[in-house]
Amino acid sequence: MKIKVIMIDDHPLVRKGIESALRLEKDLELLGSASNIDEALNFISEHKPHVALVDLRLHNEHGLDIVRKGRKLCPETRYIILTSYSTEEEIQAAIKEDVDGYVLKEALPEELIGAIHTVSQGRKFFDPAVVQFAMDPGRYKKKTELKELTPREYEVLKALGRGLNNTGIATELFISEHTVKKHVGAILEKLDLKDRTQAALLAVSKGLHQVDQ
Repeated sequence: MKIKVIMIDDHPLVRKGIESALRLEKDLELLGSASNIDEALNFISEHKPHVALVDLRLHNEHGLDIVRKGRKLCPETRYIILTSYSTEEEIQAAIKEDVDGYVLKEALPEELIGAIHTVSQGRKFFDPAVVQFAMDPGRYKKKTELKELTPREYEVLKALGRGLNNTGIATELFISEHTVKKHVGAILEKLDLKDRTQAALLAVSKGLHQVDQ
């Protein structure tokens, strides 16, 4: 079965370039493209794509709004953020929204295609450049010792990688939110991370967010 893909971007040249790359892949089917939220949501509702490539900046609109509204129309669609550049705030917002992938437009075509295949299989894909950008080199341990974590802290880190908030983690692990906060604090201290966004990105980069881990 082919992976059905839709692209949402308001730059015609960008769309044409990506469309050309995707159409060369025999197992991908590019259903079409949209340039704004209304077009995108109508397309998602009608065609039910497996994967949507979403630009963060669409004139005066924001790509994450498509993710939020699109999930109500087609819960099965997976979303990859595709953008020229990112701020830490945008990366944090994307993680909070639990997007399935995050790729920079400067990525090679094969990297984007690899991301599409990865998220279509139910796994996350974050461009290594995005992970590196979000990490503070001055505070991030080059030899991140996950073995320093207790088994419970390790489970909390995995949950952070899946985008769960404190309430979600508490429910999943059958512990209190207060205990979750203590574990998150311990994780940040032991791994020398600045905030839970860095912890989530670290978990994703190491594949800890995957359900079968």
